[in-house]
Order: sequence, then structure tokens, then C-alpha cells
Amino acid sequence: MSPADPPAPPPHDAPPPASGPVPLMATIAPALRQERRRAGLSLSEVARRAGLSKSTLSLLESGTGNPSLETLWSICVTLGIPFSRLLDLPTPRVRVVRAGQGPVFAAEHADYRATLLAVGPPGARRDLYTITAEPGSQRTSSPHTPGVVEHVVLSTGRALVGVAAEPVELHPGDYIAYPADVPHIFRALEPGTTAVLVSETV
Repeated sequence: MSPADPPAPPPHDAPPPASGPVPLMATIAPALRQERRRAGLSLSEVARRAGLSKSTLSLLESGTGNPSLETLWSICVTLGIPFSRLLDLPTPRVRVVRAGQGPVFAAEHADYRATLLAVGPPGARRDLYTITAEPGSQRTSSPHTPGVVEHVVLSTGRALVGVAAEPVELHPGDYIAYPADVPHIFRALEPGTTAVLVSETV
């Protein structure tokens, strides 16, 4: 589908996915087009609801955009789909993801990266991520789709995690579950903070 608006260059301050934009976007772009058409929404309508320009969404659907984690989440919420729907991960009987591998997405305003390790089986909306974060600006997430709950186990470091109005300080081995259909945060308090995050719809 040819966009009506001329493509605009991606913003200079938008960080690329850490694993490289080309292989990720080669998968994400057709998934975006398919999910938008499945929802019966025009390019303009999805862009409006997601708070994006039409030219930015056109770039993403053509595979030449450079999206931040926030941009992709906003589109997923607009389309009512889990984040993992944008990636066609293999589902062999035994699947191994080595440290440092897997599709990685960077936040726009915080030193925060999420690596998608596994997605739920058909009929189950449950995705598994590893998180790496550094002190500084916190990762503030807008509400996800209704019914989403996030589970976090802190692996290393220290962090404030949970509902934005009442985050909890976590230490290695601590666990928290909180509704993710309201604003929520992840703020690293020590260098080298890492965690495991499970996102599920209940």
C-alpha cells in the first residue's frame, strides 16, 4: 500500500532496536499491515489513535522506520494486540535463546531495553522478556490493553517497579505483580539492573 503522505525521516533522538533495525523491521512491517487491515482501520485512523503522524506509521509499515519501544506499544494498544504479535518467533519443541540474543527494543527516554524471549501459545496471551536498565530517567509505560498484568522478578541491582502512583523498591530475588492497564514504571536504582518480566492477559 503506497502511503499518501511523503515519508519523513525518523526523529534523530529515537533509539534503534539494539539488535538491529533491518531484521526486526522486516518482520514487524508486514505484521503491522496485517493487523491494521484485520482491525479494519485506515493508516490515518491508526496514526491518530496512537498519537503518531501518518508519515511515521507509513515508514513503519514499509519497513524503513526506526521505532522506539513506546511507539510500538502505542500501536499495539491501538490495535488491541499483544506486543509479541509483531514478531513471528519460532516455536520448536525446545527453544534456546542465548544471552545477548533475541529481538531487543529500546525505550525512547530511558536506558531500558526489553528482549522478547518467548510468546504465549495460541489462545494464551503471555509473553516473556528480560529487562536491562541503568539509573537515570525511569521507563514510564502508558496503560496497555485492558486485563494485562505484568510480573517482574528482579535479577540484579535495585529498582522501583509497579503502578506509577505506588511503585515498590525491589532487590535481587524480589517479585511483584501489578496491573499494566494503568500507568506503570521501571526505574533502575543501581548500575547493571536486570529483571525477568512476564506480561499476561487475565
